[in-house]
Amino acid sequence: MHTPYCHLSSDRRLANSSDHPYVAPMKKIGFLSFGHWTPSPQSQTRSAADTLLQSIELAVAAEQLGADGAYFRVHHFARQLASPFPLLAAVGARTSTIEIGTAVIDMRYENPLYMVEDAGSADLIAGGRLQLGISRGSPEQVIDGWRYFGYRPADGQSDADMGRRHAEVFLDLLRGEGFAEPNPQPMFPNPPGLLRLEPHTAGLRERIWWGAGSNATAVWAAKLGMNLQSSTLKNDETGEAFHVQQAAQIRAYRAAWKEAGHAREPRVSVSRSIFALMNDRDRAYFGGERGGEDQIGFIDPQTRAIFGRSYAAEPDVLIEQLRQDEAIAEADTLLLTIPNQLGVAYCAHAIEAILTHVAPALGWR
Repeated sequence: MHTPYCHLSSDRRLANSSDHPYVAPMKKIGFLSFGHWTPSPQSQTRSAADTLLQSIELAVAAEQLGADGAYFRVHHFARQLASPFPLLAAVGARTSTIEIGTAVIDMRYENPLYMVEDAGSADLIAGGRLQLGISRGSPEQVIDGWRYFGYRPADGQSDADMGRRHAEVFLDLLRGEGFAEPNPQPMFPNPPGLLRLEPHTAGLRERIWWGAGSNATAVWAAKLGMNLQSSTLKNDETGEAFHVQQAAQIRAYRAAWKEAGHAREPRVSVSRSIFALMNDRDRAYFGGERGGEDQIGFIDPQTRAIFGRSYAAEPDVLIEQLRQDEAIAEADTLLLTIPNQLGVAYCAHAIEAILTHVAPALGWR
């Protein structure tokens, strides 16, 4: 089943609506790439090198267009982007203003300590622009892939519990407090007290997002002080339209955040596949997705999920359709999923079409 994700960003003012208690004052718009490659002659990304290098070039192009974010999905054992930190660091070195992030890193596969070092290095290279989306993960290419990385759940726990535990350790380490006993005869002089992981980057702890597939995990993320990423896939908890369920998830998250008493305002992103049909090529690629609908499926034998529709139409029609999307209205950040196998030039065109012909009419810029 097709499960698109998307994310956009730029300073956009969101029109007020009496239907929603929370109204984001600004809308950030960015892109989200799954980073597929295939040796097919129809693909512009026929190798891992193509995908990695074009991901960097697309981030540079998106920054020039005025987009706010360049986000990348992480999948293991697949012809897709995997280890994210070399890519994030490279994008950080080639850009200067755009946010750089993930949506999401599967924490079942991660050593939280090593990840703190990698994330700190990439964030310093980028000048503090990292926005890391993490999660317990999604259906995989292999059975229990995390066990090949040397991890297994503790007795009585599930792999999801393990992923959340890794996330909690990661968050704790990001505070930058010392915890390791120093060697009394070190190779190099130590600062006084217990030692922390280096390099430490101030502020990254507040730029961690949790990819929540249910209302309960969104509430859990709020209690831990993580921002919220909600994709075009979530557990079907009420049988309502996807965007209605997602908006309810966001409101539950914000209520839990307020109850937890955090000092700052949280950020919330949603992902969408949105294509403005501007020319014959757009219509050839995406015209068949006009009038799309939500889909129901199972991400595992026990979990019924709802997959949000894709949007593809001429700009005036698209604007009216997007006005009805309650979850987009609730979020402060929109990530657009892009068809990376169509190449940098086409993906930049697709992003520019939304920024130029759709976002302003919706009050997003």
